[in-house]
Amino acid sequence: MPSVLPPSPNRPLRGKKILVTRTKAQSEAITTQLESLGATVVHCPTIEIVPPSSWEDLDAAIARLEDYDWVVFTSSNAVRYFFDRLKESRGRNAAIGLGSQRICAIGPVTASAIAEAGATVHVTPLESVGEGALQAIVNASGGDQNLRGRRILIPRARAAREFLPIALRTLGAHVDAVETYQTVKPDVDREDLVRLITESAIDAVTFTSSSTVTNFADLLGLTDLSKLLYGVVVACIGPLTADTAVTYGITGIVQPAKYNTSALVEALVDAIGSE
Repeated sequence: MPSVLPPSPNRPLRGKKILVTRTKAQSEAITTQLESLGATVVHCPTIEIVPPSSWEDLDAAIARLEDYDWVVFTSSNAVRYFFDRLKESRGRNAAIGLGSQRICAIGPVTASAIAEAGATVHVTPLESVGEGALQAIVNASGGDQNLRGRRILIPRARAAREFLPIALRTLGAHVDAVETYQTVKPDVDREDLVRLITESAIDAVTFTSSSTVTNFADLLGLTDLSKLLYGVVVACIGPLTADTAVTYGITGIVQPAKYNTSALVEALVDAIGSE
């Protein structure tokens, strides 16, 4: 992935310590970008990605994959679990069989994961949220009326926002929103977490989903994070994540204009970077 900013000798985040609330494996892109700009990245995973509670629904959807007109991927995790299961069922070249469906990827990272899996992305919304996906699918279909009767598969997390499935069904589409993976809270010692935040001189913390905020608060046993994060810049990847942060007492949130990690890093540079 290209650097978020051109190489600069002053490295604007030099000396800054930034807490990333996902595992190192799940946050490779943002970690690389932050470190290239001089930041020290501290990982504090608040979510763990695990297989679904049952493969039954996903396997059933894969068995009738040719019946779908659209497949909508909401995250790179959904892509990974879906294609791994697809390959188990149909072989390593299974992605080629997706040629008859139109694929929508919510976000550039998700689109890249689909391409790496060997499938073609037909639609990537300008806004990486359900509302943006809905508008992109409507536009690509030639209008609301052309979604009536269409069959749409949405492989997604067990706990996921219901906006897109409901909106598509309202337009007459048949939607299968299928559990493809789960996000769960990792086993973290509360005292260790508090000590990490209070003793590490953290300059900023990044939240890349509403669940990272909620789990962060749950792991700390807090309903108000304002005191603990006083003086710490809080960066949220998009409006839904920011809205969740506000419910936990966080104000003055840094939020990028585009909802992706590169834009989030740019927003952090603007907020705490040196000239």
